[in-house]
Amino acid sequence: MNNRFDPRMTGGRQPGSPYATPRDTMGEAEFDAGLRKYMLSIYNYMTSGILLTGIVALLFSWGGTDSMAYSVFAGPGILKWVIMLSPLAIVFAMSFGQNKFSTATLQLMFWGFATLMGLSLSTIFLVYTGGSVALAFFSTAAAFAGLSLFGYTTQKDLSGWGSFLIMGVIGLIVASVLNMFLGSGPLDLIISLLGVLIFAGLTAYDTQRLKSMYSYVAGTDMMGKVVIMGALSLYLDFINMFQFLLSLLGSQE
Repeated sequence: MNNRFDPRMTGGRQPGSPYATPRDTMGEAEFDAGLRKYMLSIYNYMTSGILLTGIVALLFSWGGTDSMAYSVFAGPGILKWVIMLSPLAIVFAMSFGQNKFSTATLQLMFWGFATLMGLSLSTIFLVYTGGSVALAFFSTAAAFAGLSLFGYTTQKDLSGWGSFLIMGVIGLIVASVLNMFLGSGPLDLIISLLGVLIFAGLTAYDTQRLKSMYSYVAGTDMMGKVVIMGALSLYLDFINMFQFLLSLLGSQE
């Protein structure tokens, strides 16, 4: 985030100028109020999505070995692969098609994604004890809140973290695929530890990135879309951190 290209750090813009930013035209107080409302909208969408995912996962796995989740994931058939891969397909569709889709369509896709994630994550209630799931969830919630607050309030430029963290995510994916064949316990532990650290960093980074984006989208037709995509980013940070933390702290049934 080079200050030369940050509209909040560049002087000389007057209201009515073709280079004027929302902060120039709104005034400081109005801009800050809009920023708070914008970030609150992102957090509300993210929290609602996580809540929906949790409720769906709990209901789908209700009954243990007699549950629908057990029937789907423990048995043969293609349905389990459809459930597991559909959320990834929706994320790609939203990411690459956000300029083509309307805000309402992105909203529907976000809720569909959260629902499918609930079906996919229902297996954690079959594998881990309820106490372990609760411990990992509330630990993640506390860590996420602190890290997001840091990303929102810090004056330190976190933009340099982006490439490093994305490379880390790619490394985690490669290592996880390899460990599916190796079945190494120590490697699994290392992957989980690095996963928690990487998504902790992404939480702070994404929060600062979304805060900075408000300068460009305030008062435009893009703001609704940015809110939904921002909620998706923070949702993914939370869920991934939760899953890696659960694999570290969780006690299996």
